[in-house]
Amino acid sequence: MIDNDWLEPLSAEFSKPYYAKLYKFVNEEYRTHTIYPKKQDVFAAYDRTPLKDVRVLILGQDPYHEPGQAHGLCFSVSPGVAIPPSLVNIYKELHDDLGLYIPDNGYLAKWADQGVMLLNTVLTVRAHVAFSHRGKGWEQFTDATIRALNKQDRPIVFMLWGKPAQQKAAMLDNPKHLVLKAAHPSPLSAHRGFFGCRHFSKANDFLVSNGLSPIDWQIEQIGESV
Repeated sequence: MIDNDWLEPLSAEFSKPYYAKLYKFVNEEYRTHTIYPKKQDVFAAYDRTPLKDVRVLILGQDPYHEPGQAHGLCFSVSPGVAIPPSLVNIYKELHDDLGLYIPDNGYLAKWADQGVMLLNTVLTVRAHVAFSHRGKGWEQFTDATIRALNKQDRPIVFMLWGKPAQQKAAMLDNPKHLVLKAAHPSPLSAHRGFFGCRHFSKANDFLVSNGLSPIDWQIEQIGESV
C-alpha cells in the first residue's frame, strides 16, 4: 500500500465501491494467474516519487506483460532486461533533443528519484495479455492521482503521449502547469509526432524558468551505476 504523502489525497479512493471491487479482482488475479508487476511493485511509482517531489509526470498505459519487464514504473524495465521498442524510441528522441548517448539498459529509476513520476493509467496486467486489467477500476484511481497533481500550487510538467494519455488533458486546468502532448513512442506511432517533439528540453526549460532544477535525463550505462 501507499505510505508516503500520496496517502492523504488518495485515501478517500480506498473506501469507494469501485476500489473494493478492484481490490478483490486484483487479488483473485494474483491468486489464479501470473500478474505483472510483482505485488510489492504495484505502487512503485508512488513509493519512488513522493507527491511533494513530483516535477514531471510521464503517463503510460498498462504495464509490460512479458516476464521480467514490469517493475511498477511506466516505460522502465529492470536491469538486465532488453530495452522495449517504445523506450528505444524515447532514447532516440532524447539523443536528438538533448544529445544524450543511448544507454545499454532501460532502468529509469534515476528519473523517478529526481521527481519524474512514471505512472501507468492501469497498474497491473495479466501475463502475455495486454490491457487485460483495463476497465477494472485502476483508471479511476490514477485519475484521482492526476487530479491531485493538478491541484498542486507549483509548476509541474505533464507529458501526455498518445491519445489515451492526451484525453487526460481535460483534467489539467491549473495555469501553473505545462501540458505537453505528442504521439505515443511506440514504433506504430512515433513517426507521427513523437520524434521531434522535444518534450525533454521543453520540460527542462520550463522548470528552469520557474526557478527549479532541470532533470538529468541521461540514463547511465549499466556498468557505471545501478
